[in-house]
Amino acid sequence: MSVDTHSLNQPFGEIVADWKEPPFPAHEVIHGYFCRLEPLDAAKHAQSLFDAYSFDPHGSGWTYLPYGPFETFANFHAWLEQQSCTRDPLFFAIVDPTSGEAIGLASYLRISPSCGSIEVGHLHFSPRLQRTQAATEAMYLMMRYAFELGYRRYEWKCDSLNEPSHKAALRLGLSFEGIFRQATVRKGRNRDTAWYAAIDKEWPALRAAFEQWLSPSNFDAQGRQRVSLSSLTWPILK
Repeated sequence: MSVDTHSLNQPFGEIVADWKEPPFPAHEVIHGYFCRLEPLDAAKHAQSLFDAYSFDPHGSGWTYLPYGPFETFANFHAWLEQQSCTRDPLFFAIVDPTSGEAIGLASYLRISPSCGSIEVGHLHFSPRLQRTQAATEAMYLMMRYAFELGYRRYEWKCDSLNEPSHKAALRLGLSFEGIFRQATVRKGRNRDTAWYAAIDKEWPALRAAFEQWLSPSNFDAQGRQRVSLSSLTWPILK
C-alpha cells in the first residue's frame, strides 16, 4: 500500500479509486463441487448437524466458540433457530452434495459494506468435514463470494490459544496481523484474539492457488494431494 503526502507534509493513505460500497451478502445457496453452502435453516439442517457433531463425543469442537456444546437436540435446535434469523452473523450450513446432509457451519460476521470489510467465523466443522476437500472448498467459496461482491478486506479471527485455527488461517492464505490482548471474555475465561486477513489485491493469486489445489489433477487415485495448499499460499502471505 503506497503512502501519499499532502500539502501539509503529512503522510496519509492512497486514494481508493473506482471503488464502490459492496452489497450486503445475499442469503442464498453457494454451489461448489465438493460441497454447497445453504442458508442455515433449523428445520432442515438441525438433525444432520447434531448427528455429525455427535462424532465428537467430548465436544472439543466447541471449546473455542462462545456457545455449546449442546447436550440435547432440543437445546441445539433452539440455538440453531436463533442463528437462522440473524443477518449479522449470516450463517450457512455446509452440505455434502451427495447425501444432502449438513456437516458443518460457517458464517459471515462484522459485515461492514461502508468499510469494505467482512469476516468469516463461527466455524464448526464436524469430524465428517474436517481435513476434507469439502472443508477447504467451503472456505474458498466464502472468500470468493466476498471478494466478488467487492469487499476489500476478508478477516479471520480466533482465540490466540487455538493452534489449529492459526494453522488453518495461514494455510488458507490469510496473513497474521497481531493479537488483541484481553479482547473479550468467553465462557468465563479471558480471550486474547489473533487477527488474520486477506485483501483484494491478494485475491487473484489466492484464487489461483485454491483452484490449483482443488483441481482433480492435484489428487491421486487414493485422494492424496500432490501439492499442498500451504505451499501455494505461503508466497502470498504478508
